[in-house]
This record gives sequence, structure tokens and C-alpha cells, in this order.
Amino acid sequence: MSLEVDSHNYDPENLSHLTKEELISIILDLKEQNVKHKKLTRKLKPKRNIDFTKYHKRHVVFKLLYLGWDYHGFATQENSEKTIEHELFRALTMCCLIESRQTSNYHRCGRTDKGVSSFSQAISLTVRSNGDDSNELPYCKMLNRILPKDIRIVAWSPVKEDFSARFDCGSRTYKYWFPRGDLDVDLMNQGLQHVIGTHDFRNLCKMDVANGVVQFYRRITRADIKICSENNQFSTNRDYDMCELTIVGKAFLWHQIRCIVSVLILVGSRKENQNIFKDLLDIENCPRKPQYCLASDLPLNLFDCQFENVNWVIEDESISEVITSLQCSWATHMIKATMLGEMLKNTETLVENKVNNQSKWLIQGVHSKIYQPLLKRPASASLENRIQYYTKKGKLKLECNEK
Repeated sequence: MSLEVDSHNYDPENLSHLTKEELISIILDLKEQNVKHKKLTRKLKPKRNIDFTKYHKRHVVFKLLYLGWDYHGFATQENSEKTIEHELFRALTMCCLIESRQTSNYHRCGRTDKGVSSFSQAISLTVRSNGDDSNELPYCKMLNRILPKDIRIVAWSPVKEDFSARFDCGSRTYKYWFPRGDLDVDLMNQGLQHVIGTHDFRNLCKMDVANGVVQFYRRITRADIKICSENNQFSTNRDYDMCELTIVGKAFLWHQIRCIVSVLILVGSRKENQNIFKDLLDIENCPRKPQYCLASDLPLNLFDCQFENVNWVIEDESISEVITSLQCSWATHMIKATMLGEMLKNTETLVENKVNNQSKWLIQGVHSKIYQPLLKRPASASLENRIQYYTKKGKLKLECNEK
């Protein structure tokens, strides 16, 4: 039974004739009206205004992690709010830590693409402060209370006013995880030795000439693959082992890691010789990039960003919450992986010939039945032609491109 009750205008004496069930229904209706009233009051509550000139400020760097699988990239986009930066600045303004992005002296260490994650992204900016190092605002706790669960502030550190998370980064480490499948990891490691050092990587990236990137020399200090976990669920079947690619350098080009991975998979599947990297880095003999598809974005992670003279502040309560959040995500995905593993184990017993395509999906696009070697494929426009084209259009803007 449901009775319409005006919570502001009723006479308790008129309720004496009602049954117990009717009284309970009235009480529940009153509670519901009270909840609706509170929600409406909360929506109508005016936004808190802060006079930032009355508060102390300090320049800080935040270390954050995020799972980028469901986002359209790190950087803010005009046509989408589903970016990491959008969520960060929403939280920063809601906490009244900054007045606006434009006045915050903001820099980011890396600009990860759609679907790419990070364990150690860094951003630097000027925020509101208590002005007391012994009793500073709990920045991590404040922001994590508002941010989505897949974006977490891990730590923060005070830095000098001229510090930039982008330009003061000493090195960046990317990791890329993938299943072994039928890939020859030894061959892949041999091929990787050719990318270590300083090279012109124009054939192993997406050339962004329209935005002024016309110099493609980058230095890689480390590149290797190791087996990071043996999948015990499949007993002696090592095809389900997970591999970890690590690449370290100071700065990277657009899609550089995913292009390297794409060629690596061709080497590991024995479609290309391990010397293909040496050929692609020989710009005199290979001045134009052969056409090939990118590797998947899902396994890529900006795993570490190194800075000098940065002493990270870890908030105990906040980091415990971050660990709990990661554990919940890990458990969710491990349950799914275990379930899929058991399905695979039982399904594979139904066929005589071994199916070994765990790593086939890593390269995006349509797979041709007849493989055409990279150096025999059609090539894209040369760097010189691109510069000439954009210069003629008046669209060439020269700038640095560190990722």
C-alpha cells in the first residue's frame, strides 16, 4: 500500500486510525522525500569560491598511475571528455587546488595515446598550499577521493618553481607485455640490439611533420625482452608464458614503441630477419617508411619517469587505498583469465593439431594470407616531401616532441 503524504503538512492525530502496515508505508515515503530533498539541495548548493590570493602556493610534481584502456588518451581533447587530463583537472578544480589550468604552470612528462596505461606518469604544476611543510594538505587523499578508480595519485613532491615534468625528466621507461605464443624470444632480443644507441627512427614511428617534428634522432639506452611469468595453469605448455619488453630512453617519438613492437613480432614469428631493424635504421638505403600496421595499444605502459632531486612524499592512508584498488582490479582480471584458461585447456583437448595463436592479435589490421617482406612493400612519402608539402601549405610549426 502506498499513501501520498506531505512531509511538511500533516496532523499526527489523524494517523491514529491507520494500521501498522499503513504507518510503515508513510514512514518510508517520508524517508524517500527527505532523501530527494537532500539531493536537490546538494545540486543547488552554490560552488565554493576561493580567493586564491589569500592562500599560499607551491610548485609540486605528482606521480600518478592510470589504466588507460577505456580512455581516449592522456591529453585533453576538444571532442571528448574521456581523457586522463580531463579527469585530473576536474579533480584539481573541485578540490580548489588550482584556479585554472592556464594559471597553474602545468607540464606533463608524457603524452600517452588512446588505450595506453602508465604506472609512473608525472605532472608538475602550482597548487594551493597550507604553507607549512609539517602540516601540508593531503594532496593524494584529496584528489583520489574525486578521481575515478582507474586513475590514482601515488605520491607528490615539492619542486623548484622552474621545474618541468616534461623537460626535467632524465629518462623514460616503457614496458610492453605480451604472450609468448609461437614467437621466438631469442630472435627478438637479437633484433632489439640494433635499436640500442642513437639512431634516426623515422621508419619506426609515425612522422608528425604537421606539428613541426622534423628531427627523428633519439637515443635508446636499453631494450630487451624477458619471460616475466610462467603460466602454471597450463603446466608444461610454455606458449602461455607472459613476456615483458622494456625500452629505456630520454625521449620518444609518436608511436615509436608500438612500431618497434610491430616489427619485433614479425621477427619473432620468423617472417623477418633480425637484421630488419638495422635495415630500417639505415636511412641512406631506406629513406621511406614501408607500410605496416601498429602493434596493439593495450599492453603498453609508461612505467617509469626518472627525475633528479625529487623526494617523493608517500601518504600512508592514501597509498593503502591505492594498493586496495589495484588488488581489486587484479582479482577481477585474474578471475576472468583463470576462467578463460580453464575453457582453453578443455577446448584444446578436442583437436589433434595444436593451435598456437596467442600473440597473433598483437598486430592490428587485416592479415594477408601471403606475407610480403617489409622492404618490398609500398613506402610512405619521404620526410623531405612531407616538409615541402606542409611548408607550402603554411602549416609547418617547429617544436620539440618528447613523449
